[in-house]
Amino acid sequence: MGKDRQFYLGRLFNLKKNAISNDRLTYDPSDLTTHAIITGMTGSGKTGLCVGLLEEAALQGIPALIIDPKGDLTNLVLSFPELAPEDFAPWIDADNARREKKTIAEVSEKTAALWKNGLKDWGLGSKDIQTLKDAVDRTIYTPGSTVGIPVNILASFEAPSINWDKNEEALREKISSTVTALLTLVGLKNIDPLRSREHILLANIIEYHWQEGKSLDLMDLIRQTQTPPFDQLGAFSLNDFFPKKDRIELAMLLNNFLASPSFQSWIEGQPLDIERMLYTPDGKPRHTIFYLAHLDDTERMFFITLLYAAVETWMRKQRGTGDLRALIYFDEIHGYLPPVANPPSKPLLIRLLKTARAFGVGLMLTTQNPVDVDYKALSNAGTWMIGRLQTDQDKQRLLDGLESVSGEIKRSEFDRLISSLGKRVFLYHNVHEKKPSIFHTRWVMNYLAGPLTISQIPDLNALTGVQAFTPESSTKEKRSAKTTHIRSTDKPTSMKPSLPGTVQEYFYSAKTSSGKQKYTPALVAVAEVRYLRQRPPVDFTRVISAIVENPLETGQMWENAILPDLDTRKLLTKSPGSAKFTSVSEFMKKSSWWSAQEKEFEHWIYETDTVSVRSSKALGVSAGPEVSKEDFRAQCRQAAGKKLKEAENKLESKFKTKQTTLENKIERQEIKVDKYKKNFDSRKLDTALKVGESLLNLVAKRKLTGLSTSSTKARMAADAKTRLKEAETVLENYQEDLKTLQEDLSDQVLELKHKWEHAVDDIKEVKISPTKQNIRIPHFGIVWKN
Repeated sequence: MGKDRQFYLGRLFNLKKNAISNDRLTYDPSDLTTHAIITGMTGSGKTGLCVGLLEEAALQGIPALIIDPKGDLTNLVLSFPELAPEDFAPWIDADNARREKKTIAEVSEKTAALWKNGLKDWGLGSKDIQTLKDAVDRTIYTPGSTVGIPVNILASFEAPSINWDKNEEALREKISSTVTALLTLVGLKNIDPLRSREHILLANIIEYHWQEGKSLDLMDLIRQTQTPPFDQLGAFSLNDFFPKKDRIELAMLLNNFLASPSFQSWIEGQPLDIERMLYTPDGKPRHTIFYLAHLDDTERMFFITLLYAAVETWMRKQRGTGDLRALIYFDEIHGYLPPVANPPSKPLLIRLLKTARAFGVGLMLTTQNPVDVDYKALSNAGTWMIGRLQTDQDKQRLLDGLESVSGEIKRSEFDRLISSLGKRVFLYHNVHEKKPSIFHTRWVMNYLAGPLTISQIPDLNALTGVQAFTPESSTKEKRSAKTTHIRSTDKPTSMKPSLPGTVQEYFYSAKTSSGKQKYTPALVAVAEVRYLRQRPPVDFTRVISAIVENPLETGQMWENAILPDLDTRKLLTKSPGSAKFTSVSEFMKKSSWWSAQEKEFEHWIYETDTVSVRSSKALGVSAGPEVSKEDFRAQCRQAAGKKLKEAENKLESKFKTKQTTLENKIERQEIKVDKYKKNFDSRKLDTALKVGESLLNLVAKRKLTGLSTSSTKARMAADAKTRLKEAETVLENYQEDLKTLQEDLSDQVLELKHKWEHAVDDIKEVKISPTKQNIRIPHFGIVWKN
């Protein structure tokens, strides 16, 4: 693993034989200073390839900043050296297990065995996982949220510690990007730095202070928007350029954003300090993951712009190097580096792609949308790893981009190679190497649980020893009411606490014993959810049940309280004759609280719950949520086998006609060759006899006769030989044509097999969300549990 500082990405793959070879594909990490682009459709194995590459970087002690817009890269902390089923269990998808009609324990056992065997096939095991786990420090940050570790963005307005005069152009571009992102976040659209007076004003205020080496915070920026530290902008006076009344309106807009409770999480937590996010205080490298799945598009653009601006500022303080100093990984650049539009992230990405190499900073960018990428901006990318693509349009656009980036590629060859790629098989093109390669990715050491939700981030951080974020004391006081739990130390009494008459009460007995039993209160919620869709047709209903053991005043963690196997028939409405009850929190005695929680439960289902409908256009197969992923793949394999058989029969029928024609020609030509051969043999014998007769006459000193006849015989023999040779050549050509035809048939049959094997993996999965009208809640209230 990581021998000679090489990344172990996988093994070379023979497309013609559809087989993995024993030859490893290794990658020199220093090549990443010229950046890497990885592309492939959903299901191509792109995430596995990227996780494997990041694992290799960790093993080499290379720090990384990892931008995770979808939640896939949180899997990087799921390292289980023991490969024990109980380690996998918390991360198993309960819905998938239920659809497969298996328990979590059964799926965990199966998954642990799958990972152990998969790693063994690639020469890896528990020791490698432990080495990986110990190699780097890992933390998951949640900008704009305190669920994980929040990021304080105020450092983005601090005066940089690099010299203004030597870095004037780069710092002005950083200001421009930061201001554009800020104005976009507060609601202004289509910001043009050269025409927007809001942008020009704020940029000049920040530049004025940065040139003086002074920092700003947002409050200072808002105040100085009303009264800037200068009287003129360009050729106009300040008030002519931007009247005070309009400046106050802009200040109010910014202040509304600053005063919003939702903004407070943006100014809590760790400052956006790149050095601290790449290394621990004692110098251990870090892999810092920025989880952004909870943010909307505008918030993501805002944070990514600030992050790349901070990276650039940090980078310019480093010494030059030819080695890979740090890796910046972005999992899906769609929308951030478009070919035509100019979002605030684009200038920063372009500058880093041009200049980061000199500082040993490598950018690794991925996308499953190769159509919407600025390939001119990617002209500095030296490594391309290309997986299966969704459409021919994606492939042609990618080939156009590759040609513009590197004129040395053979388009027809790349076209053919990309069309032949299967799952986890990639085309590897590195400008530092002589020719492209095809490889199959190795098995990754981290468990690929799929995209994880924000509610799982605290548990993920706990796996790496990261303590949950603790707000400042003032924030604690402000939230104290929201996090009040039922007191477990209450002394139970025979008197059941009084609740509003509108609250449904249930009794759930998990155990039976003699004497009075203690019942504690919990919140029970049961919803019947119906999912409807016209194409493909879906009408599916399922029950979602939850019991919240210690309900909060607000913000229930519904996803942690789901009970898939709750039997509602055991929810009794009559109080047991002999029981003791603990008290309830004061907020549970208010009918308004219960109404709010029921609405919150309904809204949580509406916002987060989905079922999957799977289809394969190529195979003409589709299935609803009741069919598990494995069962649907089995249906696809069956359909693909049928399609393959039909295609083979059609192909063989087409070739049969050509083959019969050639076989008939060969048969006729063989008769002709046989005829010519007999004629030639006869002519040779006649010529030999005539020559022998002439020689006898010569020896006997007889008068020589028949010389002309001998000459004629020889000429006729030569003609017969020529005709035979020509006939044999024609026969050989026919036979070669037949051999070529048979080889073509074999090749096309192999291509058909590859095509329909790939079709099995080309599954489109559509997530269906319910409408609020189709969410019915038959049970909601308090449940007394023993």
